[in-house]
Amino acid sequence: MIKLSGVIITYNEERKIQECLASLVDVVDEIVVVDSYSTDRTEEICKQFDVKFVKQEFLGYLEQKNFAITQASHDHIVSLDGDEALSPELQKSIIALKSNWVYDGYYMNRYNCFCGQWIKHSDWYPDKKLRVFVKGKGEWKGINPHDSYKLFGNSKEGKLKGDILHWNYPTYSDYNKKIEKFSTISSHSYHKLGKKATLWKIYFNPFWAFFKSYFIRLGFLDGLNGFVICSQTANLTFLKYIKLRELSKQNKH
Repeated sequence: MIKLSGVIITYNEERKIQECLASLVDVVDEIVVVDSYSTDRTEEICKQFDVKFVKQEFLGYLEQKNFAITQASHDHIVSLDGDEALSPELQKSIIALKSNWVYDGYYMNRYNCFCGQWIKHSDWYPDKKLRVFVKGKGEWKGINPHDSYKLFGNSKEGKLKGDILHWNYPTYSDYNKKIEKFSTISSHSYHKLGKKATLWKIYFNPFWAFFKSYFIRLGFLDGLNGFVICSQTANLTFLKYIKLRELSKQNKH
């Protein structure tokens, strides 16, 4: 029977880290927490559990998660964020894997709770995430802050029943702050990659982001919060490109 390492990166996650850890305790054989020097009760809560607690200055979302994997003792990994937890059904699915592991990685859906409401549509569900995998068969990739675990080309993936439960934004103010933060990070990531913020992208991409999530992916069925999410999806896209345009102009001077 294989052994599993649960791997989490944290920074000021006192709100939901207890639920996260509690969902892993009966599933994995060790829990590794890589913390970016939290200033709240994150460390205190983590040490109420039997965890390996590693402090590491934040390297970037991708880099921090890849670093965290290197701290795991076992080759089979379950990766979560500090505001996520395994649903009971997903716990059972992962436990069953320990005696019948077939693929190099497994994905599942993530179920997001926004301002107290579980969101069932738009770009937020089903929110496919590959979070159970064999060390060395892939790596965290993407453009910060939007990371995802990607298996290497010759690897095979399967699907698990159950959801990752994600408590992302408890208030609209928290969401507004994160949109501002993520759009800044995204614009800098795009700038490093040499991407351009054309007028077409600034005008059209936000419109398309809203239309796709609200109408095509049925965000309107989630009521007011569905409208808020889809509007902010468009806003994030707009801010990302307008900030990228600003960076490009600054670089010319």
